[in-house]
Amino acid sequence: MAASVKDVAAAASVSVGTVSNVLNRPEKVAPETVARVQDAIARLGFVRNDAARQLRAGRSRSIGLIILDSANPFFAEVGRGAEERAAAEGMAVLLGNSDQDEARESAYLDLFREQRVNGVLLTPTHLDDDSVHRFADADIPVVLVDGELLGGTVPSVAVDDVEGGHLAAAHLLALGRLRLAFVGGPLTIRQVADRLEGARRALAEVPGATLEVIEQGALTVLAGRSAGEALAHRPAAERPDAVFCANDLLAVGVMQGAAILGDIRVPQDIALIGYDDIDFAQATVVPLSSVRQPAREIGATAVELLFEALAGAVPPRQVRFRPELVVRASTAG
Repeated sequence: MAASVKDVAAAASVSVGTVSNVLNRPEKVAPETVARVQDAIARLGFVRNDAARQLRAGRSRSIGLIILDSANPFFAEVGRGAEERAAAEGMAVLLGNSDQDEARESAYLDLFREQRVNGVLLTPTHLDDDSVHRFADADIPVVLVDGELLGGTVPSVAVDDVEGGHLAAAHLLALGRLRLAFVGGPLTIRQVADRLEGARRALAEVPGATLEVIEQGALTVLAGRSAGEALAHRPAAERPDAVFCANDLLAVGVMQGAAILGDIRVPQDIALIGYDDIDFAQATVVPLSSVRQPAREIGATAVELLFEALAGAVPPRQVRFRPELVVRASTAG
């Protein structure tokens, strides 16, 4: 049978209240008593029952984080930044991977609500009010990560993806590439749609430039490879001369499908640029140009906004970072 608080109290010759203070408010207990209780805990193998404590307090010491794709290094860095900031306040981050599936996202939202998390950091599959307001009704703060709602009613941290898409496309156009293709999807994901919108704005500034949209069902290397292979099978005259991918994983896949499995040269035949600037971008066969997002800072800032919401900050803040163009060999002039 597992040791209880009463067992620890008896072993240390103190009251149950003193054991509770050692566990929750050790600064109120004499150092020698703290040492005696901790020794009893170690000898008995006592493990505190956080579930019961959460029920009494109405909240846990955890924060929920729901991301679109746990295999994407960008979201791994977002999670790392959130975890580091939360740990500084004695909190843990519980990770949920929606895999761009609205049903899975909804299931995680319900699970985190049942777990009485202090709040949820959410990268939504679809940016609408419904999911967010379900938590507001349950008095659980939500911070949007890598997205924002119109009206500023919910705290959020994001990157200006329209500007990022403009940066990427304008860079390709400045190289003299006029037949661009955009690879990304689903277009229902706000970040993807915004990056495409930015690219379209850049093309509108250059007479004679064209943009082909190659929509994919996922933001993965395999989806990118499929697009790259399809480009390689086209006659040279029917191919774009530059490709902008909605993230780096897609761009890596396009490079594999077009240049490694196919006969397209990067950047001679097709200039290629991605988005996110994950660590792997500079280690590809042809180092990949990209649009950088401060992923770890995004995660840490999201936790900061959650703490502000818990403290009752009004109005909620919306933080928007600016993207940065990173030029490497895949778009060499």
